[in-house]
Amino acid sequence: MHIDMDAFFASVEQLDNPELRGKPVAVGGTSERGVISAASYEIRKFGVRSAMSAVKARQLCPHGIFLPGRMSRYRELSKQIMAVLRDFSPLVEQASVDEAYLDATGLERLFGPVDQMAMAIKSRVLETVGLKCSVGVAPVRFLAKIASDLDKPDGLSIIYPHQVESFLCNMDIRKIPGVGKTMQATLKRLGVRKGGDMLAHPREYWLERLGKHGGALFDKARGIDPSGVQPSEGAKSCSAENTFAEDLSDREDLRTWLLAQSERVGEDLREHGYRGRTVTLKIKFADFRQITRSRSLDAPTCETSTIFRTAVELLDDVTLRRPVRLIGVGVSNFHAKARQLSLLEKPAVENSPELDRAVDAIRKRFGRKALSRADLLKFTRK
Repeated sequence: MHIDMDAFFASVEQLDNPELRGKPVAVGGTSERGVISAASYEIRKFGVRSAMSAVKARQLCPHGIFLPGRMSRYRELSKQIMAVLRDFSPLVEQASVDEAYLDATGLERLFGPVDQMAMAIKSRVLETVGLKCSVGVAPVRFLAKIASDLDKPDGLSIIYPHQVESFLCNMDIRKIPGVGKTMQATLKRLGVRKGGDMLAHPREYWLERLGKHGGALFDKARGIDPSGVQPSEGAKSCSAENTFAEDLSDREDLRTWLLAQSERVGEDLREHGYRGRTVTLKIKFADFRQITRSRSLDAPTCETSTIFRTAVELLDDVTLRRPVRLIGVGVSNFHAKARQLSLLEKPAVENSPELDRAVDAIRKRFGRKALSRADLLKFTRK
């Protein structure tokens, strides 16, 4: 099964604010440089879609309601949704904040036929978080994902084993996950528009022309997908980034942004019990050229000041020949195990994780505005 929440971010905003229900709502695009993260079904009628620029979205729907995102709220509900899914199956793979794969093999004795189980999942998700989802069911993973998109919103589509051959034969090749615009153009030149067109030649033909990807596409056209559901192992990185309303050239402004982002990343790491060894700086310039710079630390960290100091050191090594459109910082290469402290290691006083955790606890109880770093006071007011 592939479970996909319907217009998740926008639906959460409509859930939390009943006045928004039935109205054209988009998350993101609050500035002219922004991008739409999610679009309600009401605003989609005007042509607004996710990943669309804010300028175009506002042209298509001038009366639309454009809201800033609230990732902490979306993650909160996402955790509840994943918990519901794990009540049905021990094999759940979270693919993103609003979608997951579930292995329903052998669960008929517990939940009845697969259609009944899918309906039970939809009902439980709605009962638990107040949001609707669409479910796709199929013998293999990639077909389940395609099926979940066939009857949105609040849909349920099932592709039974005996239907796979005819379904794939008439299916637009673009629907197969991983077939992007470049691959579409290549396949079109080779006479492939439907899944069945792949079967006009043997597997070796596609391997010769498209390499391993050609072999995988041929297998999928026959309904073969060896990738099953892989239970999620947790996050592999944590990052924060911002696109500016106006391009920035002043390094001090960029450092202030990095401090605010380092706070967010550090707080998220501590909340989930992660420490990371690698800090990465991301910069997108005004001409859309993008660079990343990384540095591995001697020991894994979740400390805000360590993340910030490393990010600033990376920034200092970058020559800013053009104004900056976006900047971000991330931590990866997580280490969950405790480390042995060196006898020669000096105790970190100003970077003490206890200080960070005390700040986290106060903010959690009294709100984020309860405490602010002095360097961010003027910044947050602005």
